[in-house]
Amino acid sequence: MSSVIYERMRVNPKFHELVQKRGRFAWTLATIVLVLFYGFFMLVAFNPGLLGQKVAEGSMWPIGYTIELILFVFFWLTTVVYVRRANGEFDDLTQELIKEAQKEGK
Repeated sequence: MSSVIYERMRVNPKFHELVQKRGRFAWTLATIVLVLFYGFFMLVAFNPGLLGQKVAEGSMWPIGYTIELILFVFFWLTTVVYVRRANGEFDDLTQELIKEAQKEGK
């Protein structure tokens, strides 16, 4: 694509909408992941005894393993959510921008 088409895309209001939506969504997910990730490490640093306690009486499974397993699954799920939205809504907006920019040039 030429620089003229890129410039048409940059001035399009849909481009600004796309940048805002994608940025807000990415920062929201990143904040959630970082708070949980560093929160877990703070728990390890300041209350390691809690993580060694068993989940239930007679269980051999500690609370720390449970929390880490939940976090691991949650982080994968946030990745899936981002990829689906990026491949759906964000890609659709991008395609609309490209089509509109190409139409303006004809």
